[in-house]
Amino acid sequence: MFIIKKELLFVINNLNCGGAEKALISLLETIDYSRFNVDLFLFKHEGLFFSKIPKDVTLLKEPVGYKYYDMSIKKATTECLKTGKLKTIYNRIHAGFIFKKEKNKAKCEQKVWKLISKSINKLEKEYDIAIGYLEKNPIYFCVDKVNAKKKIGFIHNDYDKLGMDPKKDYYYFTKLDFLVTVSEECAKVLRERFPQFSYKVSVMNNIISSRIVNKMALAKIDQLNSKINIVTVGRLNYQKGYEMAIKACKYLVEEGYEFVWYVIGEGTERPKLQKLIVDNELSESFVLLGIKENPYPYIKQADLYVQTSRFEGKSIAIDEAKILNKPIVVTNFTTAKDQINHNENGIIVNMNSLSIAKGIKTLIDNEELRLKLSKNLSKEKLGNEFEINKLYEMIT
Repeated sequence: MFIIKKELLFVINNLNCGGAEKALISLLETIDYSRFNVDLFLFKHEGLFFSKIPKDVTLLKEPVGYKYYDMSIKKATTECLKTGKLKTIYNRIHAGFIFKKEKNKAKCEQKVWKLISKSINKLEKEYDIAIGYLEKNPIYFCVDKVNAKKKIGFIHNDYDKLGMDPKKDYYYFTKLDFLVTVSEECAKVLRERFPQFSYKVSVMNNIISSRIVNKMALAKIDQLNSKINIVTVGRLNYQKGYEMAIKACKYLVEEGYEFVWYVIGEGTERPKLQKLIVDNELSESFVLLGIKENPYPYIKQADLYVQTSRFEGKSIAIDEAKILNKPIVVTNFTTAKDQINHNENGIIVNMNSLSIAKGIKTLIDNEELRLKLSKNLSKEKLGNEFEINKLYEMIT
């Protein structure tokens, strides 16, 4: 029987190391290519996961005009003069004023889009479904630059914690058929912030394959040789609360605990965090490992997994630590209870350094509790490839 495939487009900024980017790759690895032709549009062809794009996915050309907003005004002006793009020079200078004036990064991105969009052409191909797989630019691009029968926007976090201007999103959300987020708590926030679009809000958890995680965790790495090994995975930015982690580490060292706390990830706060580590004489105890293409062997070797986030949508790293049956400490961000049942499959602590330190102490000192948490996790069914069916329901 001949099947007419639907044409799908996914849009995201890049494939740098982040939860949404990792979730997209997992989704693309799961989707049924006998039913769908899939195109992927990236503003920049870069990132840790760029090499992981499945062979069945067609990668569209990088938009030429976007690069002018990702370089200095001087360089952008020089390049635009060579090609006669005088309007782009004006828009780039205007964007430069916004970059300088608007200190809120999320609102800055929202404001600059109208200028960036003038330098990006519409896609010629018509799609059955266009999916902006991250808030802001990917959604805006789907609305402004794509001709599709259905349009879907993904919000991968607690909307109210992202710092965006809801008034600017209102117009774009009116153009979406579905507004998808990653947890019930995040869905609740969206419905409260945009009650007129509550009927569009759906929940689709990030796809994680327990089979793949367990298989990749077997890869060989240098042994973590501390008496107690703690691992955290996440970008080095404010959201992840690493200043609290470093201070918690200081408390524990001062009380005589022997351990090394490894952080896997990279980000803009590295210089600040590295200074905090040095200033607190923690270079041997708190180690920034940078990006690891395969973090799972590190999690597997860990005695504890700790997440000190200020907010999350639904943390992929926590689910991966759960799959590897690690005792987990998480801060009480709004969606923590979507993933952790306190004292059953992890412990939830207050969002401050002292509480984080006390939570870690509890698990270090209480072997029986560590074993209980790990045992309970081993009984949970944690792979969720079936989540792809929720997307199928939206797009068919």
